[in-house]
Amino acid sequence: MDGDLRFDCLGARPEPYAASPTLVFRLRVTDPSPEGVHAIALRCQIRIEPRRRPYGPQEAALLADLFGEPARWGDTLRPVQFAMAQAMVPAFTASTEIDVTVPCGYDLEVAAGRYFASLDDGEIPLLLLFSGTVLARSGAGVSMRQIPWHCETRHRLPVAVWRETIDTAFPGSGWLRLRRDTVREVLRFKSERVLATVDEAIELLLEEAGLKEGAR
Repeated sequence: MDGDLRFDCLGARPEPYAASPTLVFRLRVTDPSPEGVHAIALRCQIRIEPRRRPYGPQEAALLADLFGEPARWGDTLRPVQFAMAQAMVPAFTASTEIDVTVPCGYDLEVAAGRYFASLDDGEIPLLLLFSGTVLARSGAGVSMRQIPWHCETRHRLPVAVWRETIDTAFPGSGWLRLRRDTVREVLRFKSERVLATVDEAIELLLEEAGLKEGAR
């Protein structure tokens, strides 16, 4: 293992000019061989490790939809798939740094989206697992090998960075997928109550159901 590639995550930031919310992970790739690397076709699987952080009472209540009641979390707090990403690493000797872009959806019917939306602050514990093909310099030619299965690294993504990423496209907002007939009923309620936005209609419905105080 001492002669294998090593990956380290140096940080993550939002991509402000992307067409949709996108995180950019900065990776350092280290290769111990003196000949160096010609190129790497890199794949990266990113998982959330929910066991690796504490949760406040409000977070726990929102996470019940994913993991059940906290009393069951010893059995249910399992890793959650976040994203798959690919990148080409150009030629280098010893080490290099690259950016890996990860498009981020905000679909609350996807487990990762519900998890992120449930957090108030702190950090999101991520595990990055690497695979792919290494083209290494070998004498006058090039040899090919696979990235070993044990190549991985961890990163603690600040919740604030996640929110900043989503806010590049949806500032201060979230998205819910509703059935078409539900959308029509909400729009009819909005029209009957002479409300300016759908957001106001949802707030009033919550207030009348006793689930939100001072919505209006």
